[in-house]
Amino acid sequence: MFPMASFLPDAAALVIGYLLGSIPFGLLLTRLAGTTDVRSIGSGNIGATNVLRTGRKDLAAATLLLDALKGTAAVLIGARLSPEGALIAGFAAFIGHIAPVWLNFKGGKGVATFLGCLFGLHWQAGLAFCGVWLAVAALTRYSSLSALVASVAAPLLLFALGHGGEAFVVGAMAALLWRKHAENIARLRAGTESRIGQKG
Repeated sequence: MFPMASFLPDAAALVIGYLLGSIPFGLLLTRLAGTTDVRSIGSGNIGATNVLRTGRKDLAAATLLLDALKGTAAVLIGARLSPEGALIAGFAAFIGHIAPVWLNFKGGKGVATFLGCLFGLHWQAGLAFCGVWLAVAALTRYSSLSALVASVAAPLLLFALGHGGEAFVVGAMAALLWRKHAENIARLRAGTESRIGQKG
C-alpha cells in the first residue's frame, strides 16, 4: 500500500513553498504605490531590479527583502513538516517566484528568493553568496554576472561542507537561475550589459 501518511507532509511542504514563492511582491507593492505596472517596463519581470526601474528605490528594496524572506520562510516551514521538507519547500518557493501560476508563469529571475532559501538552509552559504556577489560586483560592476557567479559558489560551498543533498538541490536552482538570465548572459558576451549605476 502506498504510504500516504508519509507522503502528505512532503506534499504540504511543496504546496506551501510554491504558494509562498509565487506571491508577486514586486507587482503588489508597485500597484499599492500607484506606480507603473512593473510588467510593462524593462524586462517585464516582477523582481527588485525591474521595480527599481520605476524610480522607487524604497519599493525595490522592499521587494528584494520580501522576495528573500519568502524563500527563508518556506524553508523554515518545510523543515517543521518533514525531514526533507526544507529542501522541498525551498525549491518549490524558488519555482513559485520564477513561474507564478497567477501571472501566467512569468515571474522574476529568482536571485532574491534563491538567497533567502540559502539563509534558511545554511546561513554560511547565504553569507558566501553575498560575499561573492559583492566581490564580483566591485570588480566588474555587473549585477547579473555577480549573481551568476555567486549562484555557482553556493552549491560548491554546501558540497565542501558535507551537505551533498542540499548542494544538489541548490545546484538545480542555480541552473534554473542561469536559464532565467539567458538574455543577460547574451548581453554580457556582447559587451552590452548595463553596469551597476549606469544610466540609460
